[in-house]
This record gives sequence, structure tokens and C-alpha cells, in this order.
Amino acid sequence: MSDPVVETKAMIAGMRPEIQPCEFAFVVWPEDMDWPDGTRASYVEAEGLSLIVPINCAPKEAVAMRCITLQVHSSLEGVGLTAAVSGALAQAGIPANMVAGYHHDHVYVPSGLAEDALKILKHLQQSSKE
Repeated sequence: MSDPVVETKAMIAGMRPEIQPCEFAFVVWPEDMDWPDGTRASYVEAEGLSLIVPINCAPKEAVAMRCITLQVHSSLEGVGLTAAVSGALAQAGIPANMVAGYHHDHVYVPSGLAEDALKILKHLQQSSKE
């Protein structure tokens, strides 16, 4: 794999957003229970353990989310990618829940808005190349 991209414009220009195939939900999970297969992320908060799980493992009232992965290998020291992505989606009224992995950033958006979000992010990527 190539070196991580640090420069803001290069991260945006190379992000290549891609919708992942499944739906997910953010949930509070009992710490003494095994995590469901397909769990995408965890975070320990003061209020409890938060997980991102497949929608079929979440309570009925959970918000169904789609994950858009930004394919650029962004540096953990890079500045501006998250702000640019969340800002572009916010201007369109689309909630964006950002999760950083070691290699890529991921944007969780409500399922019904995922295609709109993808179009916005592709436009953002294209406009950064001009």
C-alpha cells in the first residue's frame, strides 16, 4: 500500500467515495455480551459501549445508516478531509457520522440519503481536481 496522503487537497481529490453494501446502526451494547458478527466499530463512552452493528442486530427504533468509505489512504495527521466532507454534506442537510480507521475514513449517513450523499462527495472530489 502507498504512503498515507497528508495534504488536504490531495486527500479530497483522491477520496473515491464508495457506498458499502449493508445497512448499519449505532447502538449502545451491553459490555458483557458478545459483539454481533459484522460489527464495524466500537467506542467506550462514559454512558456505555457504543458499537456500529449490522441493522438486523439493532433495536427496531435504530436509525438505518449506510457507510460511505473514502478510498484514499489518508494520514492520521492529515487536516481538512473530515471537515470538507462533513461540511459539504451539512450544506445539503445530510447528517454525517464520521469514523476514522487506520487506512480510510468512513461516513455513516441515513440510508435514504446515501445516494444523494455519494453524489455530493463525488462532486466535491471532482471540484478539488480543478
